[in-house]
This record gives sequence, structure tokens and C-alpha cells, in this order.
Amino acid sequence: MGDRIATWQGELARRGFVDSARAVRLVDVLSDFHEDGTPGLVDLCSASIDPDVALSTLVDLLRTDPPRVHMLVEQPEVARRVVTLLGGSAELGRHLAADPADMALLTTQPRRDPASEILARILHSVAATEDAPVATAAGAADELRLANRRELYRIAVRDLTSPDALALLPDIAAELADLADAVMQGALAIARAAVPGNDRVRFAILGLGKAGAQELNYISDVDVLYVAEPALDADGEPRCTPEEVVAIGTRLAAAVTRACSDHTRAGTIWQVDAALRPEGKAGPLVRTLSSMRAYYAKWAKTWEFQAMLKARPMAGDLALGQEFCDLVTPYVWAAGERDGFLAETQAMRRRVISLIPAKEAEREIKLGAGGLRDTEFTVQLLQLVHGRADERLRLRATLPALQELIDHGYVGRSDGATMTAAYRFQRLLEHRVQLFRMRRTHLLPDDEAGLRRLARAVGLSSTAEVVDRWRASARTVQRLHTRLFYSPLLDAVARIPSEAMRLTTDAARTRLAALGYADPAAALRHIEALSTGMSRHAEIQRQLLPAMLGWFAEGPNPDHGLLAFRQVSETLGSTPWYLRALRDEGLMAERMAVILSSSRYAVDLMRRSPQSVQLLADDADLTPRTRDELKESMASALARNSEPERALESVQAMRRHELLRVAMGDVLGRTDPEVVGRALTDIAHATVESTLELARREVEGAPGLAVVAMGRWGGAELSYGSDADAMFVMADTDDSDETAAATRLATRVRAMLRQQDKETALELDPDLRPEGKGGPLVRTLSSYRTYYERWSSTWEAQALLRADLGAGDDRVGRAFLALVAPVRYPTDGLALSQVIEIRRLKARMESERMPRGVDPSRHVKLGPGGLSDVEWTVQLLQLQHAHRVPELRTTRTLEALRALRNEGLVDDHDGAALEAAWLLAGRIRNMAMLVRGRASDVIPTDAREMAQVAELLGYGRGGASHLYDEWRRLARRAKHVTDRLFFGLTST
Repeated sequence: MGDRIATWQGELARRGFVDSARAVRLVDVLSDFHEDGTPGLVDLCSASIDPDVALSTLVDLLRTDPPRVHMLVEQPEVARRVVTLLGGSAELGRHLAADPADMALLTTQPRRDPASEILARILHSVAATEDAPVATAAGAADELRLANRRELYRIAVRDLTSPDALALLPDIAAELADLADAVMQGALAIARAAVPGNDRVRFAILGLGKAGAQELNYISDVDVLYVAEPALDADGEPRCTPEEVVAIGTRLAAAVTRACSDHTRAGTIWQVDAALRPEGKAGPLVRTLSSMRAYYAKWAKTWEFQAMLKARPMAGDLALGQEFCDLVTPYVWAAGERDGFLAETQAMRRRVISLIPAKEAEREIKLGAGGLRDTEFTVQLLQLVHGRADERLRLRATLPALQELIDHGYVGRSDGATMTAAYRFQRLLEHRVQLFRMRRTHLLPDDEAGLRRLARAVGLSSTAEVVDRWRASARTVQRLHTRLFYSPLLDAVARIPSEAMRLTTDAARTRLAALGYADPAAALRHIEALSTGMSRHAEIQRQLLPAMLGWFAEGPNPDHGLLAFRQVSETLGSTPWYLRALRDEGLMAERMAVILSSSRYAVDLMRRSPQSVQLLADDADLTPRTRDELKESMASALARNSEPERALESVQAMRRHELLRVAMGDVLGRTDPEVVGRALTDIAHATVESTLELARREVEGAPGLAVVAMGRWGGAELSYGSDADAMFVMADTDDSDETAAATRLATRVRAMLRQQDKETALELDPDLRPEGKGGPLVRTLSSYRTYYERWSSTWEAQALLRADLGAGDDRVGRAFLALVAPVRYPTDGLALSQVIEIRRLKARMESERMPRGVDPSRHVKLGPGGLSDVEWTVQLLQLQHAHRVPELRTTRTLEALRALRNEGLVDDHDGAALEAAWLLAGRIRNMAMLVRGRASDVIPTDAREMAQVAELLGYGRGGASHLYDEWRRLARRAKHVTDRLFFGLTST
């Protein structure tokens, strides 16, 4: 006997029974009812959500009504439904065991009953009809509770036996809402029987929240709103005063609440919650339409309109309920443009999370971070912002509204599908934890038995798996919620008045002109081209454009921004990631608008390298790459392409990409001015290095060749429009063929660099080589040594101050720098004659190179206090002192200037003056290039271009004059310093 029991215990434990000893005893009891049918019933119990509860309740049921066992054995489908219900809901099973006659409801396959049939059954239970809506049954409130429970049996069995509960979930939630409507109608019938004079008022119950959205849980507070109006007599006159209306309506509302919420021997239904009414719990329970209109017009807060998004006539006078909905709807769809709307909504969500007890935060399915409320708030916020202009989004229920947002491009397909799946899963968790005890809870169980039951309820194999799935879904929702709920695009659209989103052509032209578009007609043509049609592409453009137009208008050149947006969009519009990224990726759209309306140079690069738009998604992507990273990437590109033309195109594409990265960071103010110069220099280094390697493939017998960086390239101070001064050096050789091959190689490198488009072409300028244009393009180390020892001029020593390794043979390059060190850092400094020679050369150069007709004060390079003044001053002091001050042996202007200040060779006041002027001159030159798309050393005279440069430099709208005044002030100070330190003049 003991062995048999032990065997049974082991078998039952393997089949999912936790208390297998008790299960053995219950199986024995079950055998007493029907021994042959027991194995089949045990099988059904073991397959249920909670085998122990299913078996125990089944035994209780059969003890109450023993003949039922024969029906269960003879009708296995009925038995499956009954046992599934018993194991899935201990509370409903307990009631069924107490009243087994209700099992008759489960003899047929459960289906979604029409709302009208549910209503008829509920009203019948309280002896009322739609034509005679006053309850007459004795004990009507208890009959209502029992009728509600009988409907729940049917709905729960349909849910629990479904092969795909996730897919069925919205239908179950909708049927639960239908049941809630019917119950409220039944409760109102009971209330009418208890409230004299109820026929003198029209009384409507509005469903809010999940009841209003028809996505109800098994056990929820049912959020409602009550509205009452006088009934009219045969002459159309009110049958009672407004005061009587409110008094009678309030008694009806209180009676309805009692009928649903009171606990009796028949149990309870659910709590009725009217806290979302005007003024909340402090306000009157019932209001008339005029009172409602006054409140929502003057006093309602933003969150109250969000709550009314789901308002729906639920019971009572449905026509009156619809009148209320018609009244409040315009306010709901105008809420998105209220001052502080977005901030208030976001703050409310954060406040809800902050109020969750810490011990429950990780288990809160509904309110916790990444839970149901995050999805619901996200959907509602998108609806309230975009639904002002797009009536397709004006839906109450979360999942249908989310699907509309997906279908019409407001939410990406992938993100939308992910959020939908997570929401369905979390709602299923919520349903299952509520259904078992029929208690209002939104917490994941914290006990092993509860988690085990929940895992089985949602088709998972273990407690760990259900917890992991919940946490994964919460992380996913939280990520998407954060991106969508706090989107800058959403913020921008929310600030646009509703009427501005639905303008006629004439009104749109007027608004565009008011925003600052110089050619509104052209702007309208661009808008039409971008947004016409029914494609998803056009749908997303229609969402983006209201915000983009505003952002373009905030930039220096809105018209160019819109045109450029059209051009880039036409290039990239069919690329899957492009519009999705603009819509979803944080600041990307706003940043793109700033760049398109600010920089022709960046736009030209973007049109040739449109995929680079993705760099705007992350601050980290706007950080310039290091020289080594660039060289490695370009070398990899060369290795992948054996065809010279394809390889060269690859290098050019990488150069465009990196130039655009630097330009975008510069326009957005994310990159320090000194970093810009170094970044452009690093790009030049990598480009020349890769091009040299590519050219070597074509030039047979080419020896090792070093490209020495000179000028601004050598000083790591390149600007966007700079040429790259260079000299070509080869190792010593007596072989003329090698020298000829090296020359062909240098010539080919220069030609390949010129082949690029105008934005990325790089001119390697060798004019600083010995003998200038008349000298050989390539020399050996010995040839350079001989030249500098015998024939070089003072200006050549000055030029060599900025010589640095550029590209090619590193050993040869370092040897060259070693041999020119005595030349650029002369041991005895400079003789007076050499100083005079440098001064004369500078004066002659500026006189010859200053363009005719240009105001010298606007020339930031050659004008007084410009780049030339600062650099020649610093270089003269380097030539004089670098032989004894190692810190001055640098190719970089600011490093040398700071070393001069540290050594006391330039006082702090003078050094600060030179540095400030040099930095501003460089920034003006760079920003002018970014704005105009072409290089110039002259401060723009065109008022619009000057305004754009000033704005990019941080002087704001109308800051052009401030910029020019600032430049004149700094240039004057720098000029005074140059006169003293370079020309040796004394102040008068």
C-alpha cells in the first residue's frame, strides 16, 4: 500500500502537482465518484494552470453535486472547459463548486456574444428590460452580482481555452467592457427603483479609462462620469429645476455605485470610481452639460483632457452621453497645444513612477517603468499631439490607436510591433494574476507558487522564464517610451498651433513669410513635393514638416534649409532608415534642420554622402576620429578594392564622410575651434597617405617617398578651404630612374587628389620647396641639405618652422626634419639684417596679395591684426629664441604663443590679444566657408551671409554688427602688439 502511494505521489509530482500527498488523497476521493473516469479527469487537472487547485475544487464540486461526474466523464470537452476554469481561477471555481448548476453555461463552446445579448441577460436578471428600465426583482442587487459572475464563467473559459490567448486578448477585454456596460445598465435599473422622480431627469453614465476604451480587465475600478439633464414634458419644457436635476442624479449615481461596489453574501462586482470628474472627489458627483461646458472651457487641467480621450457613453441615456462627448471632444484635441502640455504630461508620468513603493517597483506590471502605463501614455501623447490634425488617430483603445500610429508612420513598424507585443504580453500577465483570485492587482507574484502558476498561465516553462520575459518586455517598453515620449520632434510639433497644421494655401504662404521664409511660394512647392501622396514616405514627411519648418526658420537661411531637405530626402527617401531615424532618433531631425539651414558646405557634402546623416543621431558620432583610425579605415578600403578607380572613389567617400562629420559638429557647436583644425589636418594626413599608396600601385619602380607637411597643414591648423603645402623628399640615390619614378609618383598623387569634387579636392601645393616653382618637385635628402646649407633664404627658414611629417616614408621624413632643424632653429638666432628682411617680405606680401577693392579691415588673413600678423610675429620670435627654448620648437601657432608667454618673451596681455584675434579670424574664415560653400578670407559684405556667419558664431539673430565690432576691436589690439613685437615700433 505504501509503495503504491509513493508511486502515485511521484507520478503526480511529475505531472505538476505541488502537494502530491494531498493530491493522492483527492484522487482516491475522485475514484469513489467514478473510478473509470478518474484518470481522464486527473489528466485534465494536470494540464491546467494550477493542478492542485483544479483537483481540489473539482472534488468540492462533485461533493456538492455527485451526478455531475457522469456528465464530465461522458462529455470530455465540457470537462476540459470546467477543469480549465477551476485551475485558472480559484475564485470562480469556488463559486462554481457552490452552485454547480452554472456548469450548464459551459456545455457549449464559448463564443463572443453580442453586447445586446449580454445586456438582455443582465437586465433579465433584475427583471428589467430596455423598454422598462426599472428593476422589479426582489434582491435585484444580488441577482446582478450572480448574473455578472455567470458571464465571467463564459468569458474566462473562452480566454483560458484559447490556443492563442495573446491574439484573443483585445477581444476578451472588449467583451469584459460589454459586460461592464450591461452591469451598469442593470445597476441603473436597480437605482431607478430606489430613487423617486428619476423619470424627471435624463441620466447618462460615461465610461472612462479602460471601460471607456473598451479594453477592460477582469477586475478593475470602472472609471465613470455622470451627467444629468432635465427631462422634457410634452410641451418641451423641463420637468425639474437644475438643482433638482443634480439632486436626483446624485441619488441615482450613489445607488448605482452601491449596486456594483457593495459586498453581500453573493459577493461583489467591482468598484465604481468617479474620481476623474471635474474637481475630482471634491467636486459634485453629477453635473449638467452647461456646468461641464463651463468647467472644461475655463478650469480643466491638461491631465483631465487626457482622461477624456477615452470618454464613451456607457449606460443610461446614451444620446445625452454622446452630447457630453461632442461637447468635450474639441477640448481634448486642443489640449496638445496648451502651454506646458508636454512638460505636464511627462511630469505626471514621472510622478506616478516616483510614488510606487520601492518593494513593489520591480513587480508593478501596470504603473512601473516599462509597464502598461508607459505604453498607454506614449500612445495617448502621440494621439493628442498628432491627432489635432489627423483624425485617423482619434481612437479610444490603446492597441487600435497604436496600430493607426504605426500604419500612418508616426511609429516605426519594428518599434510598433515590439511595443504591441510587449503590451499584449503585459496585459496577459495582468489578466492572469487578476483572474486567479478575482482581485484587483497589477503586481507580479513574489512567491514561488504564484510565479509558477503565472508561468503556466502564459505558456512558459519556469518561474525564471516568466520573470525574465517580464523584465525584458519592461526594458523594451521603457526604451521605446523614452525615445517617443521625450522626442524633440514631438515637443516641436506640440508647440505648433492646431490651426497652423491645417492651413489653406494662402494662409500657409502667409505663415511661411511670418516665419522668415524669403520665398514662401517656393517653400510651398517644396512642401507639396515632399508630402503629396498616400505612401508611408509622404505620411512621415507630413509629420516631420511642421517641426522641420520651425527649425529651419530658427536657422540663418530657412529657404536653403527647406530646399536642401527636399534634395536630401529625394536622394534618401526610399532608404529604409532615413525617415525613420529623423522621426525616432532623438535630436537628429532638429540637428539636421540646423545644418541644412546654416551651411551650404555641409549640404553639398551631405548630398554626395547622404548616409552620413546618421552621424547626427549621437553626440559621440560627431567627435572627430583620430589620425590612426582614419588611416586604418582608408587602408582597409584600399585592401578591399583592387581596381584603382574603385579604390580612389572609396578614399574620396571616406574623406567626404569625415569632412562632413567635422563640419556638422562645428555648425552644432559640438567641436572646439582648435579641434577643428587638428581634425581637418588628420583627414588630410590620412587622405594623402592613402592616395600615395594607391598611386604607388600605378608607378612602377617608385622608391620610398616622404611627403613633408608645410604651412597650415604642418601646423595642424588647416581650415575647410586650405590647400596643403608640401614638399616631397626621397632617400639618397645615384639612380636617375628612381628619381624620375619618384617625380612621377608625386605628380600622380597630386593629380589624384585633384580628381575629387570641389568640396573634397585637396591641392598639394609644393611652391615652398627650394627654388619654388622652378625647382625639382622631388629632391633627395642630400640635395635638400646642400641647398639649405648654401643657398636658402631667411624666409625659407621661417617656412620650415611648420614642417612636419605628412605621409609616406616615415624614416625619410624624420631624416629630413633632423637635417632642417639647424635651419629653422638657428643657433645664434637672427641677425638684424635677417629681421629686417622678414619685415620687408611681410609688408611686400600683404601689399601684393591684398585683393583690389577689399577693405583691409575685413580681410582676416592679410588685414591689420589678422592671421598673418599673429603668425609672423610668433614665427619671428621662434626664429630668435627656439635654439635656447625647446618649447618653442613646435609647428603650431597657439602652442608656440603659449610657450612664449610662459617664458616671459610675450607678456600675458599681449599674448591674450594675439590669441583672441587669431582664434576669431580662423573661426570667421571657417564659418564663412561653411555658410557660403566657398573659401574666402574676407568677412562677408552680403548682409544675409554676414548674419548667418554671426549666428553660427554665437552672436544670435541680428548679431552681424556685434561680430564685426568685436573683430575690429580684437584686430586693433593684435595690430598694436604686432607693431611693437614684429616691427619694433613704439606706441606714441
